[in-house]
Amino acid sequence: MNETQLKKLDTTVLGWLDTVHDNVLKRVSQRMQVETKQGHRDLVTNVDRETEQFYVDAIRRFDPHAKILGEEGFGDAVNSLDGRVWFVDPIDGTMNFVKQHAEFATMLAVYEDGKPVMAWIMDVVNHDIVHGGPEYGVYHNDEQLSSPTNTSLADGLVILSGARLLYEQYGFPEIAKQAIGYRVYGSAGISYLHVLTGRAVAYASVMKPWDYAAGTLLGEALGFKVGKIDDQPVNMLLSGAVLVATQQAYNDIMSIERDL
Repeated sequence: MNETQLKKLDTTVLGWLDTVHDNVLKRVSQRMQVETKQGHRDLVTNVDRETEQFYVDAIRRFDPHAKILGEEGFGDAVNSLDGRVWFVDPIDGTMNFVKQHAEFATMLAVYEDGKPVMAWIMDVVNHDIVHGGPEYGVYHNDEQLSSPTNTSLADGLVILSGARLLYEQYGFPEIAKQAIGYRVYGSAGISYLHVLTGRAVAYASVMKPWDYAAGTLLGEALGFKVGKIDDQPVNMLLSGAVLVATQQAYNDIMSIERDL
């Protein structure tokens, strides 16, 4: 895409995010339908589904030939990255949404023939957005972000999956011990926002494609190191233990992984 097309894409999606922000905050004060998916801690609400349907309808109108991979299943059965593929996570951090009415996000990402184009992550309650891509630049709301300071794990905060930390998986306890401090937010989108805006040096969790597509795209565009904790390439259509970090923090964490 050329600069004009990227600008149109960004402006269009930012308009969708404005609508989602308004609609979701109205729904917070209303009675929600809450169901479980794979377990009692894996929640989905009617708002998740309504939001994904809104995105899917909007994408179909704007980009009718694209494929859509969405968390709640309103998109397509995507088995390749050929052509344009949209990743949609309507409400990321549904437990936070239901129980706290805060610290949840919404995320979108576009890839074309497997290459990153643009992505958007919004803290819904605060209408706080990181958006952009490798050819467009990455912005925190209206301010362009610069490459991260190459801070080490020992000098920075690390964000980890609470479940993996609790059950002592992937060396997370040792990673937490070696960082200056650790945080658990319960939302990939909120966690990515902290890393992308320089408030943490790394985020690691086991995630599905719609959880990490936007964060991976924006992180790499800014100059963060992104990979799997098992040091294998990220496959955008498969779940995995994904890490985004400054180069030094990434090296520090992978050193811990190799010593396990």
